[in-house]
Amino acid sequence: MQTPWRLIITSPARGAWNMAVDEAILEAIGKDLAPPTLRLYAWEPPCLSLGYAQPIGDVNLAALLSQGWDLVRRPTGGRAILHTDELTYAVIAPNHEPRLQGSVLESYQRLSQALLKALELLNIPAQAKPLPHPPSSDSPANLESSSSLSTSKQTTNPVCFEIPSNYEIIAQGKKIIGSAQARRKEGVLQHGSFPLYGDLTRILQVLVFPDEKARQEAKQRLLDHAITATEARGEAITWQQAANAVIRGFELSLDLRFVKADLSGFEVARAEELYHEKYTSLSWNHRL
Repeated sequence: MQTPWRLIITSPARGAWNMAVDEAILEAIGKDLAPPTLRLYAWEPPCLSLGYAQPIGDVNLAALLSQGWDLVRRPTGGRAILHTDELTYAVIAPNHEPRLQGSVLESYQRLSQALLKALELLNIPAQAKPLPHPPSSDSPANLESSSSLSTSKQTTNPVCFEIPSNYEIIAQGKKIIGSAQARRKEGVLQHGSFPLYGDLTRILQVLVFPDEKARQEAKQRLLDHAITATEARGEAITWQQAANAVIRGFELSLDLRFVKADLSGFEVARAEELYHEKYTSLSWNHRL
């Protein structure tokens, strides 16, 4: 028998609002005010998001301002992502939800199967690739956390899609979906970025490098390690096509039945509080 989950599809929004909504849903679930939820969304304007433990010093704030892009710090780990021309998913559920039980890696692998099914439905051959020698210090107990299973504050590379992750989802040998997970007493939040088209190296315009040579080297590494859906399939993929595939992929792989709904009154009110008090504040976004 299929398990019912809530499906929420929200309009493109500012990065601070998107993060506030994800956290508001997590709090609602912790209070038994909401069921397990899959949320699909986009970002407007483009937004640079930093991982939970990533230093603000990685960002060239003047360049970011000149581009007109937003900045937000995620509640999950990992490194910087420029959210534009992408589909973002968020899975938010209580800790006792069977699909998210076990270690971070175990739950991440289950959700990866749903994402792989979505890519299959989009005619994009892909696989979840384990690292041959994952870092021994990365244990589920100390994760805030990212799909790379790393919470170190010392980042030698600021770009998420350039970093190999344990069981990352790859197509043509390149990362195509980057995901991160946070575990709290209220439940589990995993969200991920699925770039659909566009120039993935745009992010490098707003990050700090010691010199232009280092920036160009980072650009080549990024092109070598990351790919968009359109590049992987050889033809354009719309946001709606990607959303339909993700929904169906989750249904088929995780035996789910989605019930489409809107955010509750509690979630909207709490998201507004988190937007103003946390995700638009320097005390959060610039805290490291």
